[in-house]
Amino acid sequence: MNNKIYQLINRNGLVVEFIALGGRLTSVKIPENNSFVDVLMGYDTVEECAKGDAYMGAICGRFANRISNGRFALDGKWVQLAQNNGPNHLHGGNDGFHKKQWEVIEISLKDYTCAYQLSILSADGDENYPGNLKAEVIYALNDDNELLIDFKAVSDKKTIINLTIHPYFNLKGVGGGDVLDHMLEINANYFTPIDQNSIPTGELKAVSGTAMDFTTPTVLSERINCNDQQVKLIGGLDHNWVLNKKGKELALAARVKEPVSGRSVEVFTTQPGLQVYTAMHFDGTSIGKGGHPIMPCSCIALEAQNFPDAPNNAHFPSVVLEVGEVYREKVVYRFSIK
Repeated sequence: MNNKIYQLINRNGLVVEFIALGGRLTSVKIPENNSFVDVLMGYDTVEECAKGDAYMGAICGRFANRISNGRFALDGKWVQLAQNNGPNHLHGGNDGFHKKQWEVIEISLKDYTCAYQLSILSADGDENYPGNLKAEVIYALNDDNELLIDFKAVSDKKTIINLTIHPYFNLKGVGGGDVLDHMLEINANYFTPIDQNSIPTGELKAVSGTAMDFTTPTVLSERINCNDQQVKLIGGLDHNWVLNKKGKELALAARVKEPVSGRSVEVFTTQPGLQVYTAMHFDGTSIGKGGHPIMPCSCIALEAQNFPDAPNNAHFPSVVLEVGEVYREKVVYRFSIK
């Protein structure tokens, strides 16, 4: 196993760290008062990352999020995938991209202080997905405190694809408690309601008048502790929002702010959707950085991606990748620095 921790550092002193295992982002260290505040949940060592939460900070694929009953039809033929989340397929299966060792090389990228390219070859039949898929991801940091994640992939067979990055943020810093006081704003007028298995019903529902309305900055506790059926169904947020954007434009998806410190992170993406997850599955048994148990709602994940179960919903944005077609999506996290 490659135990190296790679660093991206800009002129403002912002430090972003990642490892080859799963291409996992492991730290985002914001400089403050001659020290750092790490706002990314995770583990202290590569070995702990390997043993800890499977998706913490990782690249998820070949298909991020859920596929109902682990199956989809492609050219009239059913493809059966692993059902690793109850009846669902989740984040690429048991041995998805989050468990792969990515090849890492340092590169130069115009307008960025530092950059790395990560690459992987997923063989035809890997987790039963069709096609030899070559995926590349660029991590790059600029002096505007923007972390770019640039996804690219090609396949020699028609297949499906939906890649994302899965960082968990707590803007109070490691050991700072829960994120229920964080303010969340999402640039979306619609969301995709879910059923009891966390699968979209197929409806695109207006957020207006629901607990899913984050069109203005809203304290998380107001929504997570409310009586809304969608929230109660899973005990928090684990939903996809339909972003207000056109085509492949790089547009603002969301903003999270911690009111006491004033720290914030903004998410921009070319993707059509944003999954927001308030980390309800943690129960304190997983020990994170500094020996702190990871508790429910101790962090928030902001995953820019295509819609969950898109292969089984023809009216959702297409996730089909044709032979010779280049899959290309971008996510940018912009951090505030005082």
